[in-house]
Amino acid sequence: MCGTECLQFISTPDVIIEQAPWGEHEWFVQPPLTKSEHLMMVKVTMGPGQAHRFHFHPHFEEAIYFLEGSALQWVGEKSQLMNPGEVAHVPAGEIHGTYNISNEKCIFLVALASAKFQEPMVVDVCQESPWRDLMDPDCDSYCQP
Repeated sequence: MCGTECLQFISTPDVIIEQAPWGEHEWFVQPPLTKSEHLMMVKVTMGPGQAHRFHFHPHFEEAIYFLEGSALQWVGEKSQLMNPGEVAHVPAGEIHGTYNISNEKCIFLVALASAKFQEPMVVDVCQESPWRDLMDPDCDSYCQP
């Protein structure tokens, strides 16, 4: 943890910015930035054609709030095209994936909650059946080994 250096109010200069294969992450709440033990919050900017391929979080659930653009959101074997103002809830252990199939960027806010942060945080299953078959043949372009 961050000891006495933890923040309770996060300003723009404090945000932790990371690049992932599926887009930029702006972390607002996560250790070591805050003393959070049960919650993380991140804003994700996903470019056209990018995807956070099928995966699951064994130890925490997630709520995905769409701010800008649209994306095909999978939760289990169900999918829906998500637009600004809509939310997808993903229970702990549920396989899910977010695919920006549009020509515009998609921005969404993710809240992740857990009784305790444990490893592994993400388990990739994009190449496993039936998940690899749920998207069109171009799905392989989203899945980067």
